[in-house]
Amino acid sequence: MIIHDSQRGTGFLLTDSARLLRKLIDRRLQPLGLSRAQWSILAILSNQEGLSQSQISSKLEIEKSTAGRLIDQVEKSGWIERRPIVGDRRVWGIYLTNQARQLLAQVETVILHSRTEMLNGLSAEQQQSLSEMLQTVKSNLSTALEFDQRPIPAVAETAPYDGNHAN
Repeated sequence: MIIHDSQRGTGFLLTDSARLLRKLIDRRLQPLGLSRAQWSILAILSNQEGLSQSQISSKLEIEKSTAGRLIDQVEKSGWIERRPIVGDRRVWGIYLTNQARQLLAQVETVILHSRTEMLNGLSAEQQQSLSEMLQTVKSNLSTALEFDQRPIPAVAETAPYDGNHAN
């Protein structure tokens, strides 16, 4: 095993907590007929309607074809509709239907209840501190990702690391 249980720290706890929260919310939204991917689209559109399929795929960080199939499913459920975008006949904007707006009120209740359970036992100050710390972690990871996307300069070939040299 690469990482022993005794060495699992903050990263493991963040990942595992996020997984458990997603699982809890998924379970609670299932009776509403929503999968995680479907409610993710509705959540995005609740903040910004009229996005194109391409914009939604970018926000969800999934392939355009995958987003297209997902949008088709959500449209068949009657929760969204496509409308032409003025000035561009090739692109359609995606909008919530009234049925989706009613559904989103139920989704919001589930999410807020789950969030309350997640933060149970933390004072308001601790919750604020946790949010600030997680925002810093998120910012650090975003910066690291941006840095990693830069071209890597060619490095002179060196001898392989044998574990015997000090840094």
